[in-house]
Amino acid sequence: MTKYRLSQQHLNLLTTCPRKFQHLYLDNLSVPTTSAEQERLNWGTQFHLLMQQRELGLPIESLMLENQEMQHCFDNFSQAAPEILNSENQDNLILRQAEHSRSINFNRYILTVIYDLLIAENKQAQIFDWKTYSHPQNKKKLAQNWQTRLYLYTLVETSNYLPEAVSITYWFIQPKSQSLPYKLKFSYNQQAHKKTEQDLQEILDNLTYWLKHYQEDRAEFPQAQSLDSCHTCQFATRCQRFSEVYQKEPYIESIDISADLIFSLDSIPEISI
Repeated sequence: MTKYRLSQQHLNLLTTCPRKFQHLYLDNLSVPTTSAEQERLNWGTQFHLLMQQRELGLPIESLMLENQEMQHCFDNFSQAAPEILNSENQDNLILRQAEHSRSINFNRYILTVIYDLLIAENKQAQIFDWKTYSHPQNKKKLAQNWQTRLYLYTLVETSNYLPEAVSITYWFIQPKSQSLPYKLKFSYNQQAHKKTEQDLQEILDNLTYWLKHYQEDRAEFPQAQSLDSCHTCQFATRCQRFSEVYQKEPYIESIDISADLIFSLDSIPEISI
């Protein structure tokens, strides 16, 4: 069996709608984006580049001069999180790196994560992730998102840290916002680590089964059990769920998916929660 490389986005799709995973990564069906969505994605890419260049000690003034909104957001972030940007105290520092990548082998798959910023010290390690849109209202849902779960799980599995010593913090830096960036921090523990491992095993066992029957019999992956995920899906008609969705509420002609998902299974897409 080919070793597929999977990211948290793949896991999220396999959890919410395996059929959509099939259409995107096995059937290679494209995903159109609106101009507004593309603009948001471009802005997010530029902000991530700015933060990465800063960590590398490269000049960032030119990036901010080209975009006053970028300068405004960076200034707000500097005000809200001076402890992150101040890297002078390095007595306990083991590693501080932007765009830090880690991978683990799990059940014949390669699971890969990319941390926007990892700060590892003697007794603790902190993962930071920049989100360039408004913060989600449902913290519990974000805690169950596979970005949160896989990022924490992978760090523990590839280090000597106990689960209780690692955390992930999302910073929501929204353009055109007058308020300071908002953060959500998630701690970890041994119980959550074991639950994530169990869920990963189940998801990947299912994927192996679905892949086998897709390749041998062209059998379709299962559809989403809840129609909630179909409301803004471009595959609703293809999956013969247009009428079901329409009966529940008017169909929305928009795409609720990041353009970063248009990759093969060998790619490692960036995330939008």
